[in-house]
Amino acid sequence: MTLIMFLHISMGTIAVLAGAAALLVRKGSRVHRGVGNVFLVTMTIMSAAGIYLAIVLPMAISVLVGVFTIYLVVTSWLAARQKDESIIWQHYVALAVALGVTAGGLFFGLEAQNSPDGLKDGLPAFPHYFFGGLALLAALGDAVMIARRGISGKKRIARHLWRMCFAYFIAAGSLFTGPGATAFPEQIRETGLLSAPEPIILAIMLFWIVRVLATRWYEGKPSSAAEMPTSTS
Repeated sequence: MTLIMFLHISMGTIAVLAGAAALLVRKGSRVHRGVGNVFLVTMTIMSAAGIYLAIVLPMAISVLVGVFTIYLVVTSWLAARQKDESIIWQHYVALAVALGVTAGGLFFGLEAQNSPDGLKDGLPAFPHYFFGGLALLAALGDAVMIARRGISGKKRIARHLWRMCFAYFIAAGSLFTGPGATAFPEQIRETGLLSAPEPIILAIMLFWIVRVLATRWYEGKPSSAAEMPTSTS
C-alpha cells in the first residue's frame, strides 16, 4: 500500500467517524466545532489523496468528485464561521472551482457519450453530468450570495448544513458502497447493511434543513457558529 493510498483510506475513515460525531453532538457546542474541524482537515486530505490516485489511474470522475468534495467542506466551514452579510475573497475562488467542476462534468460526459462504447474510464455519461449538475447548482448559490453581498441567519446555517452533509454523504458512499467496501467481510457486504448509511445521512440532512428553516429552533441572527444555539430541543 502506497503512502497516498494509506492517507486516502485512513483519513476517510476518520472523516466518517468525525462526521457521525458532528451529527450526534449538540449543534454549535465546542465539541461540535472541534469534530467539525477534524472533519474539514481529514476530508480535505482524503479528497486530495483521492484526486492524486484518480489522476494516476486515470479516473476522471473521481477527480471531479474529489475537487467537489473539498469545495463542499471548505465552503460549509466558511459558512459556519463567517459573519452575516459578508463576502470574502475565498467565496470568489469557490465559485470558480464549482464552475470548473461543472465544465469538467460536461466535458467528460460528452467525451463518454461520443466514445465508441459510450464510456469514459469505464463509466457512462450520466455520472459525469450528475456531478457537473450538482456543481452548477452550488455555483448558482455562490453567485446569488455574492450578488447579494452575503447571506445571513437561517439561510447561512442551512448553507453550512447541506454542504457539510452532502460531503459526508460522498465520503460514506466511498467507504461503504464504493471502493472502501472491499475492506468489509463478504458476509457483511451481502447483507446490504452497507447501503444504509447513505439514505440515513440524506434523511438527517433534510431533517436539519427543515428544522433550521421552518421552525423556531434557530432564533436570532448570530454572527458566527460560535454563537449558534447549543440546544437541539
